[in-house]
Amino acid sequence: MNGPVPGTPSLLRAINDRAALQVLLDRGPLTRPEIGTLTGLSKPTASQLLSRLQEAGLVVLDGIREGLPGRTAELYRINPDAAYVAALDVTPDRIEACVADITGQLVGTYTLPTSRRPSDGLIDRLRGALDGAGSPGPLRRVVIGVQAAIDPSTGRLGYATAKDMPGWQIPNLVPTLSEGLGVPVDVENNVNLVAVAEQAHGAARDHQDFVLLWADEGIGSAVVLGGRMHRGATGGAGEVGYMPTPGAPTAREAGLYANHGYQALTGGPAVLKLLRSYGVRGTDFRQAVAAAVRTAAGSGKKADDARAGLRDIAARIAVGLAAITSVLDPGLVVLTGGIVLSGGESLRELIEHELHALTIPRPHVRLSTVEGNPVLAGALDLALDAVREEVFSSTVPTA
Repeated sequence: MNGPVPGTPSLLRAINDRAALQVLLDRGPLTRPEIGTLTGLSKPTASQLLSRLQEAGLVVLDGIREGLPGRTAELYRINPDAAYVAALDVTPDRIEACVADITGQLVGTYTLPTSRRPSDGLIDRLRGALDGAGSPGPLRRVVIGVQAAIDPSTGRLGYATAKDMPGWQIPNLVPTLSEGLGVPVDVENNVNLVAVAEQAHGAARDHQDFVLLWADEGIGSAVVLGGRMHRGATGGAGEVGYMPTPGAPTAREAGLYANHGYQALTGGPAVLKLLRSYGVRGTDFRQAVAAAVRTAAGSGKKADDARAGLRDIAARIAVGLAAITSVLDPGLVVLTGGIVLSGGESLRELIEHELHALTIPRPHVRLSTVEGNPVLAGALDLALDAVREEVFSSTVPTA
């Protein structure tokens, strides 16, 4: 019979071990009495547990805490060398990589401009980014964020062409990458990873149902229902850039992967063109949106035009959000990406106002609060969750 039997000492030890490791992860370093108090374990049980975890290489001493009554208290912490994970954010121009230990502490970062290595194969490019980030020990898992989605029915990358993602159009993509890199690999849509980060430590914390809209050069979204990512039958849930939208050409006229639908109205190039028609200048859409907000704060015709341009952008974004909101009825919409973050609170208020004017549901609309690269943050969260589950279960007897 494999595994511990419910109610046996083996199972109880496993439960106690997991509880102690979790409090050390959340609150450590901690003394033995603190671990006992936080887990509800007796002093003898806590002592046996710590000895067991030290022997397994999951916990290490972290000095002493002086100034407490009685004898000097030893401090314990999670052993950061217990496991390492990596996250990759892949775009057509570069691969951004980071490596973290099991506590989530970053130990290396690297950016590989893929345009400089056009002849390298896919595995070579990914390995080059990982090698550049460096890892003090073997990697236990790699999570890769891509501007596409894995179709679970075929194992292939969908919602992207070979031109968009050269080298990625291969069968059994995940097993192929895992074998080539010599480590378990997960491939996830980049916007889904942003939603993971927002739910873990951003604007969507404590929310079980929300929609995230990524408005940048391209448009995408992520849908979280009941606390779980909704991916759809082909992995394409949230690919709203292709959503038919009033005033924009459809796939019938423009072609399946051409510039049409919601993307044609609200993507970065469209926003830049729109603002220029209102007399707002900028070398790219981010600068143009930021300039529009600054100008709108003033007075005179230029300020009036800038405000009109921002309202136009908000109305376009709200039309797509209204369709999503009418179907899903989320309690929260999180806005992120270069367009909305450059517009800040001013643009957020306009989008919320326009959205509430179009739909009966009135979800809260918030800006992202995740700092740094949110794709990497979400990828690290997924990798750490998976590896902690594996490593923290390693003290459970197998027979």
